[in-house]
Amino acid sequence: MKDIAFQLYSARSMPLAESLPVIAGAGYTQVEGYRDNLKDPAALQKLLHDNNLRLVSLHVGLDELRNSMRETLELVSTLDVNHIVCPYLSEEQRPTDQAGWSGLASELADINAQISSVGRDFAWHNHDFEFVRLADNCLPMRTLLDEVPDMHWEIDFGWIARVGQDPASWLRTYLDRISAVHFKDVAPEGACENEDGWADVGHGTVDWQEVVNDLKGSDCEFFIAEHDNPTDVTRFAERSFKTISSWR
Repeated sequence: MKDIAFQLYSARSMPLAESLPVIAGAGYTQVEGYRDNLKDPAALQKLLHDNNLRLVSLHVGLDELRNSMRETLELVSTLDVNHIVCPYLSEEQRPTDQAGWSGLASELADINAQISSVGRDFAWHNHDFEFVRLADNCLPMRTLLDEVPDMHWEIDFGWIARVGQDPASWLRTYLDRISAVHFKDVAPEGACENEDGWADVGHGTVDWQEVVNDLKGSDCEFFIAEHDNPTDVTRFAERSFKTISSWR
């Protein structure tokens, strides 16, 4: 884990011109971006350069992947990003049965093939809903991973823990599929309610030791700190970097 990245969504409360110096000052050398960061790609590139940061991964919504693949590939080529992640499904986009999730898996396989054909990697990023078993016994996360065997996974440990599953077990089962991880921590029950129940990495309830031991033997490329709603970006950035650095 020589390079640690910061998910820019965690600093969305600040303009990039303010957040990037904070992120670099905390010790990060890489960032993962999302759509709101791309309004002015040239300005983003200059800010990253000025703060000695590299954009190594990018979250791109399913609608853009479906409808604007050529433009997406042109953008990631301009930004020199090789890791593209589908980050989320809104509630109305989520299938409600096995057939629906299998249909989405088929679509993701096609998206993966298009992105792979230009030498870039495609990954799925999980939240909690993929781990909720449906009425027909479908477990969406299992369907996506098993039916799209060439697709990578950006595993978010915090969401897995929050839904009552074991992050280490999922990591171990699909270790060879993991291209990136989100280190996200869950606050103790009743704590950090003004931060939606999330904690700085290493200051919550996730058991990181078992996860980290498995990661050390993996081919995972990107190690990313994330907090969905920090009230203090500087605090989150600094404390999380200190925790993750101690695992090297």
